[in-house]
Amino acid sequence: MKRPVAEEQFELGVCYYPEHWPESMWEDDYRRMREMGFTIIRIAEFAWSIFEPEEGVFSFEMFDRAIDLAHSYGLKVVLGTPTATPPAWLTHKYPEVLNVTYEGVTLQHGMRRHYNYSSPKYRELCARITDRMATHYGNHPGVVGWQIDNELNCEINEFYSESDHIAFREWLQHKYVTLEELNKAWGAVFWSQSYSDWSQVYLPRPTPVTKQPNPHQALDEKRFISDNTISFAKIQADILRAKAPNQWVTTNGIFGHLDSHEMTDELLDFISYDSYPQFSSIFYNASEENPLRDRNWGLSLSVVRSISPNFCIMEQQSGPGGWVNRMDMPSPKPGQMRLWTYQSIAHGADMVLYFRWRTATMGNEIYWHGINDYHNQPNRRVREAAQIGQELTQAGKSILGTRVQANIAIVRDYDNEWDGEYDVWHGPFMWQSNKEWFKALQRKHIPNDVLFLRKNTTLKELARYDVLIYPHPAIMRDETASLLDEYVQQGGKLIFGCRTGYKDQQGQCYMRPFPGAAKDLCGITVEEFTMVNGTRLPTSIRWESDPDHLIGADSFNDILHVEADSVEVMGTYATDYYAGKPAVTRNLRGDGEVWYYGAVFNEQAAVRIIDHLGLQSPAAAWLELPEGVELQIRQDDTSSYTFLLNYNEEPADLVLKEDKRDLLTGEVISGTHRLEGFGVLVLY
Repeated sequence: MKRPVAEEQFELGVCYYPEHWPESMWEDDYRRMREMGFTIIRIAEFAWSIFEPEEGVFSFEMFDRAIDLAHSYGLKVVLGTPTATPPAWLTHKYPEVLNVTYEGVTLQHGMRRHYNYSSPKYRELCARITDRMATHYGNHPGVVGWQIDNELNCEINEFYSESDHIAFREWLQHKYVTLEELNKAWGAVFWSQSYSDWSQVYLPRPTPVTKQPNPHQALDEKRFISDNTISFAKIQADILRAKAPNQWVTTNGIFGHLDSHEMTDELLDFISYDSYPQFSSIFYNASEENPLRDRNWGLSLSVVRSISPNFCIMEQQSGPGGWVNRMDMPSPKPGQMRLWTYQSIAHGADMVLYFRWRTATMGNEIYWHGINDYHNQPNRRVREAAQIGQELTQAGKSILGTRVQANIAIVRDYDNEWDGEYDVWHGPFMWQSNKEWFKALQRKHIPNDVLFLRKNTTLKELARYDVLIYPHPAIMRDETASLLDEYVQQGGKLIFGCRTGYKDQQGQCYMRPFPGAAKDLCGITVEEFTMVNGTRLPTSIRWESDPDHLIGADSFNDILHVEADSVEVMGTYATDYYAGKPAVTRNLRGDGEVWYYGAVFNEQAAVRIIDHLGLQSPAAAWLELPEGVELQIRQDDTSSYTFLLNYNEEPADLVLKEDKRDLLTGEVISGTHRLEGFGVLVLY
């Protein structure tokens, strides 16, 4: 039985580092936290050298005092297992625990996450510190939960130590049993790569062409890293379940080469996430048209929700962010911290902890600012956090446990994401199309989920949605195609983009007409295909419903051929040697329909399909919104709350055709209402 994120109240809190501050400051910090409406803190995730200053010598006194004092002020405590930062004595005595780069360079002590998951000695020492901490704090009345490690696979998500090569070899032997099957899966006959003994098999290593391993080996590498990471986390999760059965277990972050769905299903009560919306603002593509910037972070939060419908934000951005030599996020403007907090809540968070209470005065993160500045005097972020605390003290319990409602899902899967890291013929397209669909849906005020297709996904899970958008699933098993066909036959609408269905689960191309496993679903074949890049002029599509308006056919073009009478051509290519050939098709199948879009999606193409399908905002009957305001709905069997978030600095005018009340202020909202810049309403 999994424990909920929060049960009695919405939990608002902060990450705190008592080891960074004189003990004389703790009580004042805790007092002010409570005055601001905070109820929970996270501590200790980087404190291994304090808990175990020498090998086998354990010390809990400092954290005992910190936790006892927090408990006396009514603050709940989340304890992090400190395995993200092995201490110097450990890496010095046992250098085999250190990670190694692809090029064979050993990564030394001096930062964090400098270890590998495969080292038997590291697993042993991690188990021991976790066991000692769980034994000591497993029944502490102030400790409510545990965070395993910190941000698994952050900073680095590839591992090439000797222990990793050995573990990979064992993983492959379990998966394939024989070298004959391994050689077949990896297409090893190509370039004479066949193996005749297991000792010849390694993780990818440097080759004459920079970082260019066998692509099927590279895909299995990612699968191995995920399984290995989960097995590393399982050691700690099992100890915590045994020694602290009344406390929940989570971990934070969603990073590469990790099946976070499987990890959560097997090990955790719920997933936690670290929400920094300005990452979307500072790392967006400068050539992107009409970007959402920080609003685009909702797409990441939708991924979190696909793992745990209600989740924890273990680190919520509260100030400007940066390390001394990388990242330089500006300070949130007045109101943005509150906006981003409610962005997380609107997407499903039932617990939010800010990073961090006070900005560090030492170390790599001296510019990763917290709520309090170095001087520890009142500032506008403190006042803004206190406002949020006051609001959630009153309103949080009403929101608690309600779930986000969406009838449309953007579909993803791990195999295609991992294969697409290496394969430039489909990998980059998924990120563009997902973002463009999200932009279109957001500006139409249509909430969406993200749905990860997995081997255990059922028709019931798919049937929750009226529309599934699965842009570029190059890898598609026949079983997946069959499940999607069931979804369509019972009335679902399914949308594919170019490069669909032409690979099997090993990443090898089918010897079938493309789109391979999806051919019957789509009722078309791909006559020819081509990249559209710097060596070619951009191409465009002429839609049958609006022949005078051309839309760009970005990045890649599948030239389609109609195979079934049930197929309607919705658009044709308007340029290049394939002008007039089908570019967009719609296949009526059973009670549903399947679209095939022969290019990479842009926002204009997504809007065209949205309009053709007649999709509307769930609040269209009573609410008119400008494009710059996000709409999300959380509800349960008895209540429904409409979140409205203004991502612009300027006010936005809303028109309500029904009277509603704002949960945060109690104010009745009706008629034309001006929502302030970065403003938030929660209407019911």
